[in-house]
Parts: sequence; structure tokens; C-alpha cells
Amino acid sequence: MPETPSSAGHIVVAGASGLIGTALTAALQADGVRVTRLVRRAPRGPGEVQWLADARPLDPDVLAGAEAVVGLNGASIGRMPWTARYRSTLLWSRVTPTRTLATAIRALGVDAPAFVSASAVGVYGSAPGLTLTEQSPRGDTFLADLCGEWEHAAADAGPHARVAVLRTAPVVHAQGVLKPLILLTRAGLSGPLGRGTQAWPWISLVDQVRAIRHIIDAGLSGPVNLTGPTRATANDLGFGLAVRLNRPYLVRAPAWAMRLALGAAAEALLLADAHVVPAALLNSGFSFVHATVDDAIAAAVPRPGDADAASSQALSADSSLID
Repeated sequence: MPETPSSAGHIVVAGASGLIGTALTAALQADGVRVTRLVRRAPRGPGEVQWLADARPLDPDVLAGAEAVVGLNGASIGRMPWTARYRSTLLWSRVTPTRTLATAIRALGVDAPAFVSASAVGVYGSAPGLTLTEQSPRGDTFLADLCGEWEHAAADAGPHARVAVLRTAPVVHAQGVLKPLILLTRAGLSGPLGRGTQAWPWISLVDQVRAIRHIIDAGLSGPVNLTGPTRATANDLGFGLAVRLNRPYLVRAPAWAMRLALGAAAEALLLADAHVVPAALLNSGFSFVHATVDDAIAAAVPRPGDADAASSQALSADSSLID
């Protein structure tokens, strides 16, 4: 299914060098949309603007005339364990860029562009047996609190800005949630994580990008769950990857061992049980290219010996990179 072309002529993207930002920028530019990339290094071309290099606020004129500003900044939550110092990094790398963008948007008043700001499904914590929509309450974990602060910063964009919050699931991609799992699977060391039956939200990179563009074009606001439309467990993802790579799925990682080694990160990322559904997307008419986690795995991971292996990784990038 082709992506829906964006009606916007100019989009500003912060965090454009990460996995999602790279793919989003490429898709927009392929459809003739002008993209301004906010970068922390020195600009390398007319489409880049440096920001966050010092304490100066972002000039609102950089955002003036844009249809939307997309904020995707954030240090990788996949880096474990979460030490006290790294927790501070996780918070700063999300809240500071988001608040900076929101302040500049607010300054534009009635001419403010839409603000599409990243968050994560971790906002719901672990809720075994429940179906979680955008109306479900926030969890009580560190990750839930982190997402809450992140979303609160986005709300500072003011009364004239349409604000949509991307509660994103782990992206099924070789440079996303699959990166460590592929290494273990190829080594023959994959298997259930804890019980393995805990629900794991997921989304493909293609649908992640299409959903962001849909949110911009359809005028959605408020929290939006960016998750695949069908429920999957940790075992579904792990076993599906093992089948794809023709490797065994036998070596169980006990929950106690993961907690001992990884602390709170294991509980929040690997053992959490959260069936998060994309209610806002579905209710607004969005349709998914990859409707199951097996579809997403097949799109992201070439089979052993596949001649197209190189091309299938064309969109890969370091998802921990912060502009």
C-alpha cells in the first residue's frame, strides 16, 4: 500500500538522524515536502538549522510557516542498566528539546504550526489482562513518569497549537527492538524472556512513518498510540524472528536473572505486560501495511542468504542518536 502523500509543504523535524527521523525525512522529501532538520552539530546544508548548542532559545522564525513540527529527540531507552546518571540523561534528552520546541511554537501565537511530539507506550506501565487505549491511565513506573514529563513539556506549546503526542511502541526493525534479539538469535541463544507470554506492543517502521504523516494530514491531536493493530506477545516476536532466521528458540531467560542484571529496565521494557491498541489511528481511518508482528519481521529481516539483504537495511540508522 503506498504512503499517503502529505499535503504539507514544509515540515520541521527535530531528531531527524535517528531511526524514525531518518525514515520520516526521506519519505517526506520523496513526496516533494520541504524538510528543515534541527541538528546539534554545525549545519551541513541549507535544510539544516543548529539548535541546543548552547543555552539560547530556538528562534521562532525557524518554525514560522511550517505546517508541523515533529519532535523525535531522546536517548535510547534500550541502553541498560538505567543508572541514576543515565536516568537523568533519559529525562534531559526528552524534556529539554521538547520544551525548547514548545516555547518557540508558543511564541508564534495564532500562526503556530502543529506540534507532533514523541512519547512512548511505556506511559501505561504494565497492565496484565487489560486493553489499553489513549484513554487508559498512566502507569506508576519510572518509564511512565518519564513519558508523563515528556508529554507535559509538549503541552507548553500553548493554546493556539494543535499538539499530538506519539505514544510509540518499539519499532520492529533491525536497528530498533530487533537489534539485540537478532544477535542472540543468530548465536542460537534466543528463547522466552521470563514467561514470554507478556503482551509486547510493536509497530513496523513503515507504519510508524505513515502514522506520523497521517496525524499531520488528518489533524489528530492529543495522545495517539502508534502500535500495530494485532496483539503480540514476547514469544510471538522472539519465535517469529527465530523462524525467519532459521534458528532455535529454546534458551529461556528467567525473570529473576533479568531483574538482577538489568534492574528496573528489565521490568519496564522486557517483562512489562501491556496490550496497547491504536484506537485513535483506527478511528480516524488509518490502515496498516503490516497488520501482524510476523508481517513486520518479514519486512525488516531478510532470510539467511537473501540477495536483497543489503537493500532491506537501506533505512537503518542508530536509533539512540540525538540531534
